[in-house]
Amino acid sequence: MGLEGGWNFFTLISLFVLLFHHSNAHPQQSCNYFEGSWVEDQTYPLYNSTQCPFIEHEFNCQRNGRPDQDYLKYRWQPHGCSLKRFDGRSFLQKFKGKSIMFVGDSLSRNQWQSLICLLYTSVPKTNYNTTRVGDVSIFTFLDFGIDVMLDRSVYLVDVVREENGRILKLDSIEGGKLWKGIDMLIFNTWHWWNRRGATQPWDFIEIGGQYYRDMDRVVAFERALYTWAKWIDTNIDPEKTMVFFQGISPSHYNGTDWNQPGVKTCLGQRQPVSGSTYPGGLPPALTVLKNVLSTIEKPVTLLDVTNLCLLRKDGHPSIYGLGGRTGMDCSHWCLAGVPDTWNQIFYNLIS
Repeated sequence: MGLEGGWNFFTLISLFVLLFHHSNAHPQQSCNYFEGSWVEDQTYPLYNSTQCPFIEHEFNCQRNGRPDQDYLKYRWQPHGCSLKRFDGRSFLQKFKGKSIMFVGDSLSRNQWQSLICLLYTSVPKTNYNTTRVGDVSIFTFLDFGIDVMLDRSVYLVDVVREENGRILKLDSIEGGKLWKGIDMLIFNTWHWWNRRGATQPWDFIEIGGQYYRDMDRVVAFERALYTWAKWIDTNIDPEKTMVFFQGISPSHYNGTDWNQPGVKTCLGQRQPVSGSTYPGGLPPALTVLKNVLSTIEKPVTLLDVTNLCLLRKDGHPSIYGLGGRTGMDCSHWCLAGVPDTWNQIFYNLIS
């Protein structure tokens, strides 16, 4: 019996080859980039911090006198696959004319500066421009027409000054008007939700027209995330904008979490936690975040960096950051350093 409707042997063979090629075209996409371990690699870091003049004081650990360089010599190795090394020139050429915006707190600034360094050091003679408009910092690679931006929005939802004080509005996200029309958005919030006292930038919380002096901070965080999620579903066109969430970047102030009881800071830590599992477990905020992300209809990719960061107790500025020897920063990350891996994974996901 012959094949009907124009389907012949050669057509079927061609179709089989096409299907086979398509199913194998992107084999690494099935790999979980976020499960793995840190391995020594003497070809790291991905850039020399002395060749990136844009690193802010609080992240520039080598310039601030950190004596060791061991923490720079680790590469994230996922189980079952390998990450492509970050290629800044390829990135700039592929995304010519595009806009990238990080939205969040100082951990977003950490990742923003990392990406600028990864790109700038790949084309060090490139023309660039830096400017600031309100809370938005813009670094433009003029030869490629690429804007790499940072919108400082520590809660994502609005903080507004009213007659009775500064109001954290968990149901309002007017600041989102700055995010429209951007090609790639990378969001982050968490670290400011537990701030109290003088560093807390609000006086009351408003939900549904009701004002509160305070409330469970994790519940407030969740409510704000749902407001953000609704904004994403209402305003994002997936054909024009890719959306990412940075995940929860952890701190290291309790050595019990990495099997060093009695240690209260990250000072002097020179190697990652070995293996793939952090003894102290994952922070509850990550579960809240993942639950909210699961309700969003539009595509949002989680840069699930929490576990790989938990393993890097050695990657923080400690006394080689903003506060110097009178401060202790075990929340932010040295540059070059761990945020370069966040951007390497980001690069692998989009290229």
